[in-house]
Amino acid sequence: MMHAETMTGGYAGDLDALLEKTPEELARLYRGGWVPRIEAIKGDLRGRMLAATIVSPRVNGVLRAFARTSAFPWKGKSFRPHGSDRGEGINRVFSDRLQLFRFDTFVARSRAGDFDAVQLDYDLRGNPGIIRRVKDEIRGIGDGLYLGQAYFVTSGKPHLVLYFGLEG
Repeated sequence: MMHAETMTGGYAGDLDALLEKTPEELARLYRGGWVPRIEAIKGDLRGRMLAATIVSPRVNGVLRAFARTSAFPWKGKSFRPHGSDRGEGINRVFSDRLQLFRFDTFVARSRAGDFDAVQLDYDLRGNPGIIRRVKDEIRGIGDGLYLGQAYFVTSGKPHLVLYFGLEG
């Protein structure tokens, strides 16, 4: 297992450059990433919605163009590790001060394949029911750069709905 502190190589681009990638390219980057250490993911990370997987390519293009603007509501995630195996976080929406939708973090098997990822679990008291069905996961792909997948669980089955990136 490769961690951010020992990573050599990896994706050379930044968060904004990931917007140029297709969902297929993002999937390859994700599979080729590594599991970052929980305690290495901390503070306020800038976020970017990269690609929606459940809409047409045309709608996805519109969403990606919107994600490039400062008007896009999601600004990123804030993380607080609680040691080497668990942590917590929250999303920043509309501004860095408005924080919504808490999550717990831990390492577990990815929904995308036979490898691990840092899980972001929203099934917490206080989150709205629909948000509690969201399961995010992230993998490191570059220095301080993380690629994430967001899943929505229906009928007990996770469905990949979008890719997002985080940079800190």
